[in-house]
Amino acid sequence: MNPANEPAEAGPTALTPPDPWQPAVLHAAADFIVAYKPPGLHFHRDGDVPGLVECVRDLYGAALWPVHRLDAITSGLIVLATSNDAASAFGERFAAREMDKLYLALSDRKPAKKQGEIRGGMAAGRGGNWRLTREDALFARTRFVSASVVPGLRLFALKPYTGRTHQLRVAMKSISAPILGDSRYGGSAADRGYLHATLLGFDWDDGAHAFYCLPCAGELFVSDACRTAQASLGTLQRIGTD
Repeated sequence: MNPANEPAEAGPTALTPPDPWQPAVLHAAADFIVAYKPPGLHFHRDGDVPGLVECVRDLYGAALWPVHRLDAITSGLIVLATSNDAASAFGERFAAREMDKLYLALSDRKPAKKQGEIRGGMAAGRGGNWRLTREDALFARTRFVSASVVPGLRLFALKPYTGRTHQLRVAMKSISAPILGDSRYGGSAADRGYLHATLLGFDWDDGAHAFYCLPCAGELFVSDACRTAQASLGTLQRIGTD
């Protein structure tokens, strides 16, 4: 598996938020927008604090329909539909696993394996946590590769083939490498949860669309060593393939 190999043809459109700690609308089309979610922002309103959907609607200036979500610790790209019909069409694509996604994560723990596949059922645990099981219920599948950043810190490129709640966070814990900053699943304390949605691709009525956004929030993600590790996994110019 090489989820970040550069193709001969033009790669996905590069998107960069103006402020890595603030939500932004990065691309607008007739049926959808691609937005940036900063780390630490909840998807929906949390008490008196507006969530991502509300913030992006205000920035866009019109109604938007969420079609997938990112956890509060996760930064990166997310698509929102501009109509209910478009939202239904996106929902069908997600259900059919026709949406390509790739994430980057950091861990300061030694993984049980450095590349491969993580699969199993998902079961709800206590306090909103999830765990991986050997059952087929809520089956989850993730493929990954990794590279050393510095001694004691490793970068993972994660490609989910399913969209279960906390799937990537549970997958990382299952290989003894919880995501740095993910205290819910045993990750070490950090300035943020180091999980970033870096690539997003799908086919639409007007053709194929693909976008990427390198992680830009968090001192470790933007370090020279991490950028070098990203380059060692490939140029991050395409969605991962089987």
